[in-house]
Amino acid sequence: MFIAIARPAVEPVGPDAVAVPGSPTVAPLTPRALHARLLDNAAARRMRARERRLAHRDEDARYWLAATLTAVRKAGELRCEDRSFAPLP
Repeated sequence: MFIAIARPAVEPVGPDAVAVPGSPTVAPLTPRALHARLLDNAAARRMRARERRLAHRDEDARYWLAATLTAVRKAGELRCEDRSFAPLP
């Protein structure tokens, strides 16, 4: 039995290797936009932790608070990189 290996009908081009044909390309984020997204993510995680605590789901609340700290730490590390932000005077 022979198996024919066929190439896909549509091959993605650009940075997104798993792009859906016809979808818009995702532009790389600037360092400031990435920083803002990380902080927004941290705020959403903190609100989720508060919701879990109010629902008496303490284990979930502790998880989301730990995830919040991770996002804040990543944002802080991004601020410290030389290439990301212009140095402040």
